[in-house]
Parts: sequence; C-alpha cells; structure tokens
Amino acid sequence: MSESLAGLHVLVTGGGSGIARAAAERYDREGAVVTVLNRSPEGAADVRETSGGRIKTIVGDATDPDVIAEAVAASVDEQGRLHHLTCGVGVFDSYAKVTGLSVDELLIAAEESWRVNVLGTLLAVNLAVPALRAAGNGSITLTLSESAFNAIGGGVLYGSSKWALRGAVEHLAAELAPEIRVNGVAPGGTTGTRFGGLSSLGQTVTADRVEGRDERIASSTLLGFAATPEDHAGAYRLLADPADSRAVTGVVIRSDGGRRL
Repeated sequence: MSESLAGLHVLVTGGGSGIARAAAERYDREGAVVTVLNRSPEGAADVRETSGGRIKTIVGDATDPDVIAEAVAASVDEQGRLHHLTCGVGVFDSYAKVTGLSVDELLIAAEESWRVNVLGTLLAVNLAVPALRAAGNGSITLTLSESAFNAIGGGVLYGSSKWALRGAVEHLAAELAPEIRVNGVAPGGTTGTRFGGLSSLGQTVTADRVEGRDERIASSTLLGFAATPEDHAGAYRLLADPADSRAVTGVVIRSDGGRRL
C-alpha cells in the first residue's frame, strides 16, 4: 500500500474500536504518525499492540477538555503541528423512543447523547484548531451516520445528535476556511462494531450482540452486504489526504451501501 499520508500527524478520538479504529489503522498503514484517544484501556492497548507500537495511545474521556488537550499535545510534531483530526467518539441510544421515556430518563439520556456525540466533537475541534492551523493545510473529519439524513439506524436522541454534526460540518468548514478543511463520513449499519448504548439508561448490549442485525442491514442495502469498519476507512483516508482532497471541504461522504435508496 502506498504511503500517501507519510509524515502527517493525526489524532483520532475514539480510535480504540469500530470505525474510528479502522480509520486510525488505515492512516497508520498510509504512513501517518497516529495518536488514538480512547476511554477503554483495553481498546487502547490492543490498537497499540496490533500496530506494532507505531500508534500512540492516550487513555481517557474524550469529553474531558483536559484529556483532549493532553491528546492534542501528544499528537503534534516537533513544530507543534497537527495535520488531521478525526472525531470518532459516539454513543448509541439503542432505538430509545422519546415517548417511551419518563421525563427524568429523557433529561439524563439527552444530556449524555448530546454531550458525547456533539459537545465532545466540538471540544476536540476547539482544542485542536491552533495545532491544525500551524500545519497550514490541516483537516478535520467528523463521524456522522445514516441517521444524519434519514429516520433510520437509531432513535431520535442518536439521530438528532448526528443531524447536529451534519450541520457542524458545514458551519465549521465556513468558520475554519481557508486554513482548515472540514468534512464528514456518514456510515450506514456496520458489522463488527461494539457500539455501546446509553449508560444513563442502563443500556449494556453492544451492537455486535444484537441478534440478526447483520442480516437486516445486508438485506436493506443496494449492495447486499453489511459493511465492516474497514469498508469505511477509505473515505476517511481520502478526506485526510491534503493532496487528493485539496479542494474538498464541507462535504459528507455517505458510505451506507445505498441503503437510503
């Protein structure tokens, strides 16, 4: 594989598992110097060991400004430059219905959904921007979902958070131009992801343990299969590439297998 990202310094939040991990590992294979911020020590250790120690890991809460600042500082090169940020932290709502929750449940579930999925992303952008500007050609990729476009793939809490990130792509692209490009990837249903539910509602079953999920995803796509995390990694690589995506900003790549159609 070519090393199209050779020498670029990249930070991936939530990169210890799932789609964000696949993106981090693709950046690593393409020659980037990758740092992963991940809440789970086990996930962080596994991605580091699998890469042969090339991927640096920081363990901590990616919604904590101090932890994010530590991760940014660990990611930059000797000149204080960060070339790319991928935001991959997210929490699922396990299809919870607003009308099925009590008022108290809704308050805590909404706070968790939007804090992790939206505020955590905006905090990472805020804290990384100085180092991205220093790079001169920095870029950011946000992780959305098919739920950012259609009422599918989650409940209203998850969907509304991803719709917010869809808007953030365009607003941040305008705010940070011309020094920093901002784009997004909106994956469809994906097999092999340990996508956790809302801890505030006691949701403990991860997506990979939902019986029949992969078959349902495959049957509802035009391409007839359930994507793996690696199937989305090429979209992330493209958007991180300062040459191949030099003229691309404010764009969301929908890697949903045509499910929306």
